[in-house]
Amino acid sequence: MKDSERQEMVKVSIVVPALNEELTIREFVQWCQEGLSKIDGKGEILIIDSSTDRTPEIARAAGAQVVSVPKRGLGRAYIDALPKIHGKYVIMGDCDLTYDFRELDQFVHKLEEGYEFVMGTRMHGSIEEGAMPKLHQYFGTPLTTWILNRMYHSRYSDIHCGMRAMTFDALKKIHLESQSWEYASEMVLKAAKLHLKTAEIPIRFYKDREGRTSQHKRAGWLSPWIAGWLNLKVMFEYNPSFFLKWPGRICFFMGMLAVALVTGGMFHPVLESFSINWLLAGIMMLITGYSSWQLSTLSEVYYGYDSARRKWFQEKFTYNKGVLCGIALMLAGIVMLTGFGIYYVQNGFVLKQVHYAPLFGVLFAVAGFQTFTFTLLLRMLFKRGGTDNGQN
Repeated sequence: MKDSERQEMVKVSIVVPALNEELTIREFVQWCQEGLSKIDGKGEILIIDSSTDRTPEIARAAGAQVVSVPKRGLGRAYIDALPKIHGKYVIMGDCDLTYDFRELDQFVHKLEEGYEFVMGTRMHGSIEEGAMPKLHQYFGTPLTTWILNRMYHSRYSDIHCGMRAMTFDALKKIHLESQSWEYASEMVLKAAKLHLKTAEIPIRFYKDREGRTSQHKRAGWLSPWIAGWLNLKVMFEYNPSFFLKWPGRICFFMGMLAVALVTGGMFHPVLESFSINWLLAGIMMLITGYSSWQLSTLSEVYYGYDSARRKWFQEKFTYNKGVLCGIALMLAGIVMLTGFGIYYVQNGFVLKQVHYAPLFGVLFAVAGFQTFTFTLLLRMLFKRGGTDNGQN
């Protein structure tokens, strides 16, 4: 059966991982059923289960579908669930009764308005006393949310909220890869990178039921810190360009300025104070900045979220331009170094004054080699992505 045909039959799929939640699972399924009754259309409740207790039996008896998978992490549970999803809309969360699935209709309404990715936000909603540790509420969540917003130009208020909804097509576009807690950040950052139409909904967040211990507490006091580290890791890994593009550009132009001032000092007495030391510093900054910019470009092409930008790179940085420019720079550097070598030998291996030629020769040779290899790597990425159309 095709996706479109299945989605005509099932409007909403509630997809929730479970690990030893026999205390809450029955009431959670009842909450989901109550929430589905408020919307116009059929829904399904998928419990992605890795439990060793009676959770799957209770869930089935309450009316949910259970997909049994090995215990491999939260992110992996959602990846495993993908082939089992039949709904046009997908709603995710936890089955511990901390998120109120009786109010899922507000998420569905947003999706029906044309939004593709809808996040719940506890920060703009209500948090029951004792539901969230103060360290998470006032430090961890605000800090990591701020970092992600700066890096991905987004405006989320609570990137770790577990209750979220999206169209099935958006879920496929996101192409979730994370295996553990970091799936939460991967979803929101990819939604931003893919320019999905995004909204937030204030929600109520409840504390754990009496007798239940949260997954973080079960895993030990270090678990929240590990989860935070994993979320930072995925933010950095999916956007290395953030640390490379503008720092690289600044370094490159500062190097250019230093080299220009030293060069000017050869002809203008006013600039004579810019000596060989400035030239060495400028060359180092130039090479570092150029390398950073190249790595930034490679990372953007590799992930390829912005198809228009990827196409622009492909059109502007052709094989012929890059290779010929690289060879020309290397030859210029080799000529300078060879000329200086001949002069040095002819003068009995003695230098009576400072010579800039070998430094400029090194600069051109290194920049040429970088340009040549960068071009080959860039074209390799285009071929890997199936977008290399044989342009020169």
